[in-house]
Amino acid sequence: MQLTKHIEKGQLLYLSQSYDNQSSDAISISENEYYRWIAFDDVIQSVMHKRKPWQLTLPHQTAILLPLIFSQPENIIELGLGGGNIARYLSRLSQDINFTSVECNQTVIDSFKQYFNPEKAKVDIIHNRAEVWLTDKKLCGQITDNLDWLICDVYQQQLTDFKETIKLLEIFMSTLSSESCLSINLPDSSDQEVNLCLTVLQQLQTHHRIVYFHVPNYLNVVIHVLPEHWPIDYPNKKNKYSHLPKRIYSHALKFWRHFKEI
Repeated sequence: MQLTKHIEKGQLLYLSQSYDNQSSDAISISENEYYRWIAFDDVIQSVMHKRKPWQLTLPHQTAILLPLIFSQPENIIELGLGGGNIARYLSRLSQDINFTSVECNQTVIDSFKQYFNPEKAKVDIIHNRAEVWLTDKKLCGQITDNLDWLICDVYQQQLTDFKETIKLLEIFMSTLSSESCLSINLPDSSDQEVNLCLTVLQQLQTHHRIVYFHVPNYLNVVIHVLPEHWPIDYPNKKNKYSHLPKRIYSHALKFWRHFKEI
């Protein structure tokens, strides 16, 4: 499906008139008969299928969710709420999942609640910067202690500050235990930026393997830092250890064959 053809024309529902203290992006929300989407400075960030809000709509989202092949996570932290695609999908997938989303932009949070959560998916939303929240034990409490999966979909498109990149990745890795995993979406990053992330993560890891995916026909690169005991070379052909339904699991397995490891 060429999604861009379906969202070429839409009716404007909302346009931010003032900037959030944490961001200079202008935020707009539009919709047509089938889809609703949120854009930052006219760049579409997230798209929701109106009739099936839980449905994934962008290919990089499938790549982000590939760790579900190997585990049934109960405690998930997402950095960057956006339009809430991951939150809606995982909420629909299992009622046993505790999902926390950390979002620094209050306008994005308000937009999700009003426009992008029609089925009232259970999401614990925290208004804070990811690096601040993760490094303050009083703020994150026991949530990070029981972490199964950290998903980062808030990464800056231009990773030009070497020291800041290392600092952020150090925070991510320090949050992981040997049993938890990390997934990072890099949108429209240069080869140099991707290689920097992979190199730093490789140096920081102690009990994990690092794989990555180039999303076909898109500029996204998705990186996964996975527990070393996961059978990533020989995944189970049946969805015995996964929340994913059989058809989606089979599709994910086909996608998984294209992983690259450093």
